[in-house]
Amino acid sequence: MPASLARTLRQFRLLEREDKMQALLGWSKKLEPLPDRFAGLDRTAFTVPECQTRVDIFPERHDDGTIHFYADVNARQSPTVAAVLAITFAAVNDQPPSVTLALPSDFVRLLMQDIGLGARESGLSAMVARLTRFAAQSETTASA
Repeated sequence: MPASLARTLRQFRLLEREDKMQALLGWSKKLEPLPDRFAGLDRTAFTVPECQTRVDIFPERHDDGTIHFYADVNARQSPTVAAVLAITFAAVNDQPPSVTLALPSDFVRLLMQDIGLGARESGLSAMVARLTRFAAQSETTASA
């Protein structure tokens, strides 16, 4: 598990429900804006259909093999989605694919524990799964 993610999960475990909600709201404001170069792309391949909220995730592989993810989501309308993405991106952006692949499969459950937003868990987990699929493809491409 990426070290920054482990730290964030430890911090969240110590918080009461209301404080967790406030922390998520703070994280939602840290989501990097989508660069203009993605605005004109057909979103079909980038949309996460399992998520209740419209979310488009754009992966970018750099020449050095690292990955950077961007997302287009209405953070004001869906702060929880934006927060999960911001927390995840803080851990994996500009890192090799192996860092994304090290995300624990129960990461979303651990983060959302005791918040009472279980209905969102499958969509949020689908977003993380999308990141790991791209990382796996990227790692395979790099080693070929």
